[in-house]
This record gives sequence, structure tokens and C-alpha cells, in this order.
Amino acid sequence: MELKETSRTKSFGGTTRFYSHPSDICRCEMNIAVYVPPQAQAGPVPVLYYLSGLTCTEKNFIEKAGAQRYAAEHGLVIVAPDTSPRGVNITGEDESWDFGSGAGFYVNASEQPWAQHYQMYDYVTAELPTLIAKAFPIKEDRTGIFGHSMGGHGALICGLKNPDKYASVSAFAPIAAPSQCPWGKKAFTGYLGVDEQRWATYDATELIKSGAQISTPILIDQGLEDPFLAKGQLLPKIFWAACEQAGQALTLRMQPGYDHSYYFIASFMEDHIRHHATILCK
Repeated sequence: MELKETSRTKSFGGTTRFYSHPSDICRCEMNIAVYVPPQAQAGPVPVLYYLSGLTCTEKNFIEKAGAQRYAAEHGLVIVAPDTSPRGVNITGEDESWDFGSGAGFYVNASEQPWAQHYQMYDYVTAELPTLIAKAFPIKEDRTGIFGHSMGGHGALICGLKNPDKYASVSAFAPIAAPSQCPWGKKAFTGYLGVDEQRWATYDATELIKSGAQISTPILIDQGLEDPFLAKGQLLPKIFWAACEQAGQALTLRMQPGYDHSYYFIASFMEDHIRHHATILCK
């Protein structure tokens, strides 16, 4: 399996690159964006994975978040995968913006017809890191993960389920208790079925309650003017309460005036890159 480069642009001394590749796990062609900092020319550097939110592709973050400047400053490779398989000819895959295409929810689907292709958890945590390690000069033992909204949910569960793989975790406006919100209930029912015990294995709040932890502090930023916060889709305080009870270190910053957009993400990107660099670049 090899990456096929589709474009490359110089950026802050490094390069922003786009690739496609055949995925054995998702059984389709997948797309990723990669930022390679200038420090990678001299040798291996840490790697940071970013998981995007509903409706996004591999392009939204890399084009809008302004992360390259800070990744170049600290010497981090950043990898941003697409949010779901595409064009796999499942009936209904493009009918809803919050389920199917662009909405893989970073779970391994067990329900048909989704199970054949929608294996995003294994894709993000196993197949993609193996591919990246072969293609780029990275330090595999210096890996972090972060994301936004659905991708914030993905970053939290990937970190909590794999504390030996991911040394640092952060999120922007994550879906922090998906078993308790409309987005999560719809996605989990469709991908995982009605058994809520299966849901719990992909719910950051339930993972914390069951004893999962990471050894470094989690950073979460949440805009107070986020319309999805008001609609009960994100539930960061439920996650915060679980962390408090379990003793998981968490910094939850509720940011006045900010919404759910990439304007919000870009405003605090420097803080998040620094959070990861402090841990990964020791």
C-alpha cells in the first residue's frame, strides 16, 4: 500500500501535502492531508493527528485552522484524514449530513450495510499510523491526537482507549458524551445497533467512568456561543464531571463569544499545538 501524492505546497518552511491511498480496512480509496515541518529534513520528528468534524473532508482543517505556522515552530508532522469512506455505494450514504458520508464518527461499524467500509476507528488508530510511519520521518513513540466536534470525540476516545499510543490529547468543542446527545444516538444506533453497551466503548465519558485514563492532562476549548452547545449536542460539563470523579487531569476552557466554526479553532490553535509540543517534544 502506497500513498499517491496529489499536490504539494511550500508552507512556513515545510510543505503541506495531499495524498490518496487504498485502504484495506475501509475497502476504498481514502484521502489525507499531511504537513511536514522543515525540521523533518534533518531527522525524525513527533507526529500529531487531527480528526475533523461532521461534513468535513481532509481539507477543512489544513486549509482553515492555521496550524502549519505552529507546527513549523515546534517541529511537528500533522496528519489530517478524511472523516469517512466516500463513494462506496451504500444506499443512503449521502442522504444525511450527520450520518454516512462525512460522518464516520471514528467507530468500527458492526451493523450492515455500514460494517463493510465504515471502520474508521481501526483506520485512524492502526492502518493510518502504520502508513505514515513508513512514508515520513516520524518518532512513533511521540504521537498526539486532537480534533473538533465529531473529531474531538474521536480524539478523546482514541486517546483514552490507547494511552500507550497517544502521549497527548486535546479537543475543540468535542461531542463529549455521545450516548446522551442526538448526534451520538443517531450515529451509534446506525453504526453499532441498539445495544448501548457497545456505545459505551466509543463514548469518552463512559470510558472515563469505566477507568480509562491517560497520564497527561487533556485540554478542551469550548465556545460559549456555540449553537450546538445550547442544543445539548456537546455536553462538555458531563465529561468534566466524569474526569473530576475519576481523577483524570483535564483543563476545560469555556470561551466567551466563540462559536463552533474554524474562526474559533484558529483562535486557539497556537495553544493546542503548544499543549502537544510540550509533551511530545521533550
